[in-house]
Amino acid sequence: MRDQSTPATGKAIYADAINAVVRQIPPGSVMTYGQVGSLAGTTARIAGWAMANISEDDVPWHRVVGADGNLPIGRRSVALKELQEQRLRAEGVTFRNADHVDMRRHQVDEGQTNHNPSAGVQN
Repeated sequence: MRDQSTPATGKAIYADAINAVVRQIPPGSVMTYGQVGSLAGTTARIAGWAMANISEDDVPWHRVVGADGNLPIGRRSVALKELQEQRLRAEGVTFRNADHVDMRRHQVDEGQTNHNPSAGVQN
């Protein structure tokens, strides 16, 4: 976990906002990195960085997927991709082929969250 006693810089200033958005994704649903980034006031790339560096156990990182429903974490680790798919399937998420989430059924609309984008950003 990031040391809260020192000011965050760069990408890390968005970590709390990103984690807050991801915590609001209901079980059985997914959001894209772009959606998460937008709601947190940043980019998809920084949202991806935050998910790759997650340090809090209560953040359901597995509910964040690529724009077309793919599981990009597989480029980093086949084992993490399998874990993500396993967790999603356990929540009832279906896949339209071997490794793409059925986005029409499971993607959360950004308007369905109650997140304030600046809530977790520290300046």
